[in-house]
Order: sequence, then C-alpha cells, then structure tokens
Amino acid sequence: MYNGLLHAHSGLRWIVLILLLAAILNAFSKKKSGVWTAKDKKISLFAMVFTHVQLLIGLVLYFISPKVNFVEGFMKDDVLRFFAVEHVLLMVVAIVLITIGHSKSKKAVTDAKKFGAIATFYLIGLILILASIPWPFRNLGSGWF
Repeated sequence: MYNGLLHAHSGLRWIVLILLLAAILNAFSKKKSGVWTAKDKKISLFAMVFTHVQLLIGLVLYFISPKVNFVEGFMKDDVLRFFAVEHVLLMVVAIVLITIGHSKSKKAVTDAKKFGAIATFYLIGLILILASIPWPFRNLGSGWF
C-alpha cells in the first residue's frame, strides 16, 4: 500500500503543477479585460480539487511513511526534519491559500477581482509547493517520479 500511494503522490504532483500553472496563466492573461466564464471556473476548480486529492494522499503517507520518524534528534537530520515538518507544513499552507483564492473568486463581484484572487493566491500557493517538493537535486532521497 505504501509504495502504491507514494507513486500516486509522486505522479499526481505533475498534474497538480500543470493545473496550477494553467489556472495562474489563465488568470493573469484575463485579469485586465477578460470575462469570467464557465471554463475559467472549471480550470481553477480542477486545480483546487487536485491539490486537495494530493493533500489527502500526502496525509495518509505522512502517517505510514518510514521517512516521518519522530525519534530523538530528528530535527537535526535534514531528511527526517524535511518530511516530518517542512514538507507537510508548507504544503498545507499552500493548499489553504489556494482554497482561499478559489473562495474569494467565487465571492468577488467583478471579473477582474475573480481573476486577481486566482492569480494571487494560486501563485503564492504554487511558489510554496515548488519550495517544498523533495526534488532530486535537494538530496532528500526522492526522485522525479
């Protein structure tokens, strides 16, 4: 079960990143003079939904992963600290911001404010996500997939 969830979590990250980029680029391109359409709503909704699915898989992994180990001195070990604290904390904050952005876009009165909420909150969320992914070049024991 662990390996299957880990592969799903690693592979789904690419879909999440693509959807977030699509939502952000769409919002920035239409922010000035665009009209909010059903397509715009779907792009932002799918990006948010997939980040939530990724969060749920990640939370299950958090509780069953051997990389999350609260042994004495785990904060001094870069890998254990990253997975036990940094990764989960930044990802949860990023997904909360993305959710806030989606909610604000639903409540916004003008189309420009809808696109502005998506652009701002999704971009900040994406930056946090990119900063907290265990990329292979960070030497945290993870690969590209």
